[in-house]
Amino acid sequence: MLLASFVFAIMGVCVKLASEHASTSEIVIARGVVGVSLLLLLTRLRGLPLTTHYPWQHAWRGFVGVSALWLWFFAIARLPLATAMTLNYMAPIWIAAIVFTLGWWHKTRRFEWGLAAAIVTSFIGVALLLKPTIHAEQWVGGLTALISGFISALAYIQVKRLGQMGEPEYRVVFYFSASGVLGGLVSGLIDNWWETGSLHLFADLSARDFLLLFAIGITATIAQVAMTRAYRLGAMLVTANLQYTGIVFSSMWGILLWNDTLDVGGWLGILIILISGVAATFYNARSSSSTSSQK
Repeated sequence: MLLASFVFAIMGVCVKLASEHASTSEIVIARGVVGVSLLLLLTRLRGLPLTTHYPWQHAWRGFVGVSALWLWFFAIARLPLATAMTLNYMAPIWIAAIVFTLGWWHKTRRFEWGLAAAIVTSFIGVALLLKPTIHAEQWVGGLTALISGFISALAYIQVKRLGQMGEPEYRVVFYFSASGVLGGLVSGLIDNWWETGSLHLFADLSARDFLLLFAIGITATIAQVAMTRAYRLGAMLVTANLQYTGIVFSSMWGILLWNDTLDVGGWLGILIILISGVAATFYNARSSSSTSSQK
């Protein structure tokens, strides 16, 4: 998950640079096309099968994942970036809420209050770092960002479920990338027709733009595979909590590349996020050790 967060942050840098000329649809399409191409090449070279016994589960993961992505971009366009990012990073809290509700309803598991507390603490760190603000006229964007975070939580839970079914990382990411290509094409064609009355994509991009789009696809694929593996093998709430480190990595890139500055509250937020991630990891290790000794 730490690797995924770091590479996602690099992808974010590329997205910020590419968005100067490329549309959101073009970025999403390129990200998906590169991912599908890389994974097709990998599976051919290693003789790995892409056939799945769980097409509907992959379809659901693709639907919720692409929906969350588009709602996320919608919110960014209508909110201050810090506010949109903070609301979107509520996904781990939604995961904890869903896990608690399902566990309570089915009476099948004990809710891990320590990990849930670590997730909430991490969100406090994110808020200190990003200092979100929202005005009355921005309520639509704020609500959209909240919904995006909730749908992202459903996508991460589905990733965990697919892993438990035995689906390898490359197959999960392949079908999600394919969903992204389809969703990006549909949205891109609709946007172009609505704005210009014609259907064209990637028409006004330079060689630099295409290089950035390729870099987005490479980094997104690596990060998606790492994230999928993390959710498949790791404890869900620990993995969700470690996602918060992505905002730390993004802040560091902002300082290095765009001369962003952090005040005392910002550095305190980073410290809280890091401590919370370490605490959640140790809590889970102690909990697992205790459960094993009881057996």
